[in-house]
Amino acid sequence: MGYILALDQGTTSSRGIVFDGSMRIVAVAQEEFPQHYPASGWVEHDPSDLWATTAATARSAIEKAGLHASDIAAIGITNQRETALVWDRKTGKPIHNAIVWQDRRTAGFCAQLREDGQEAMITERTGLLADPYFSSTKVKWLLDNVEGARERARRGELAFGTVDSWLIWNLTGGRAHVTDATNAARTMLYDIHKGRWSRTICDLFDIPVEMLPEVRDCAAEFGMTRADLFGREIPILGVAGDQQAATLGQACFEPGMVKSTYGTGCFAVLNTGDAPVASTNKLLTTIAYQLGGRPTYALEGSIFIAGAVVQWLRDGLKVIRAAPETQGLAESADPAQDLVLVPAFVGLGAPYWKPEARGAVFGMTRNSGPAEFARAALESVGYQTRDLLEAMQADWAREGAQPSLRVDGGMAANDYAMQFLSDIIGAPVDRPEVLETTALGAAWLAGTQAGVWPGRDEFAKTWAMERQFTPGMDEGARDARYGRWKRAVTAVLGV
Repeated sequence: MGYILALDQGTTSSRGIVFDGSMRIVAVAQEEFPQHYPASGWVEHDPSDLWATTAATARSAIEKAGLHASDIAAIGITNQRETALVWDRKTGKPIHNAIVWQDRRTAGFCAQLREDGQEAMITERTGLLADPYFSSTKVKWLLDNVEGARERARRGELAFGTVDSWLIWNLTGGRAHVTDATNAARTMLYDIHKGRWSRTICDLFDIPVEMLPEVRDCAAEFGMTRADLFGREIPILGVAGDQQAATLGQACFEPGMVKSTYGTGCFAVLNTGDAPVASTNKLLTTIAYQLGGRPTYALEGSIFIAGAVVQWLRDGLKVIRAAPETQGLAESADPAQDLVLVPAFVGLGAPYWKPEARGAVFGMTRNSGPAEFARAALESVGYQTRDLLEAMQADWAREGAQPSLRVDGGMAANDYAMQFLSDIIGAPVDRPEVLETTALGAAWLAGTQAGVWPGRDEFAKTWAMERQFTPGMDEGARDARYGRWKRAVTAVLGV
C-alpha cells in the first residue's frame, strides 16, 4: 500500500505515474491530445480529451507497474493551471470547450479593466495582474457567450473549475466539487490574504460565487474515486497546480529557494515564506503551497513559450522530427551568426505582460538554417529566464538567498539549453536526478497525507542532484548577448 499514483494533466498530454514507497518511479503512461485553435490567439481543449486521457493513463500506469488498485494508497493530482471549464452539475456535460491558459481572447476586457482603474484592486486581493492568462475572464467570456449560461449559473445549475476540479468531479462521479489553494490562487477570483473567494471580484465580473469549488489545503481529502474506474475506491489526497507541485517536488521549502520548470511554458517560483511579497516588477504574488491551513507564499514569473518553441520548430517549421535533435543542431550552429528569437507567439509574459506582442527573429542571413534556428530557440528560454530572475532579485533581495537555480521539466534534459542558461544568468544550474518533479510533488502531497511517505524535512533530504551546470561565459560576453536580447524585445514591444 506504499504506492502512490500521480495524475499529471498537462497542456499537451496527460500522464499517469506510479511511485513506490521509496518515492521511485515504477511506471509511466502518457497520451497526447489535440489542441484546438478556433481563432487567432484562441486556444481550447475538448474537456472529454482531458478526462479520457487522464483515466486511460491512470489505468495503464497501474497495469504497467504490475499492480492492482488495492496496491495504491492514494492519488495525487497536478494540472495545467488557469485553464477554465464550466459544466452542468446534473449531467456533468461541459457547456463549451475548456479555454486554455494560453488563450488571449479576453485581452480587450483586461485592457478595459486597467483603463477603469480596477487592476490595483485585483492585484491587492489576488496577487495577479489583469491579464487573459487567468481563469476569471475566461469564465466571464463563457457566461457572456454561451446562450443561457449566466441564467443557469445564477440558478445554481453550473459549476466552474480549473482542470483539477474537472478531474476530481469525474473521478468521484460528481460527488466532489473541490480545488486546492494553489489552483484557486490562479483564478484571479481568490483572495490570497483572506483565504477565500473574493465576492468583490466575482461581482465585478458577474460570476455567481455559487459556481465556485470548495477550497482545501494541498494535502487533504478530496474524495474517493468511483469503484468502477480502477476496481476499488482510491482516496484522492493531494492536489497542486503544476508549478506549485514542481516547487514541492524540488523541495524548495525554505525562503529564498528558486526553481524553474521548462514545459510548454517556463515558470520560475521563488519561495518567500509566510509573508506575501508585492512585486514592483510585474511578477505574480501567489501561494506556493498550503499545508495545515497555513499558506506559504511565492513570487512567480511566467514565460508563455519555452518547450513550445521546440514544438514550433518541429510542427511549424518542420526542421526537426523530435525535440532531442535541437541539442546537436545548436552545437553545430555557425558561431559567426547570432540569431535572436523572441518567441512571443501568444504575447509576452513576465516581466512584460504584453498580450498583443508577437514573435520575431533578428539577425538572419542567407545562410541561417535549422541549426541556427535551433540554437536561437533554446537560447530564447535562457534569456527569458534571466528576465524573471532579475525581476525577482529586484523584488526580494535577501542575504542568504539560494545561489543556484533548480531546474526540471522536459527541456531541462537538454544539456545545451541548461549550459547556456547557466552562462547567461551567471549562476549554477542544478538538475535533479528526478526530472519528474511535478508528478513527484503531487505524489508527495498524497503520500504524506496517507501516512506512507515522509514529512517535509525528511522528504527534503531525499533531493539529489544529477548534474550541476556552471557558468563558462565571461561577464562581458554575457552582458553583450543579454543586451542584444533586450534590444530585440524592445523592438517586439514597439517601444
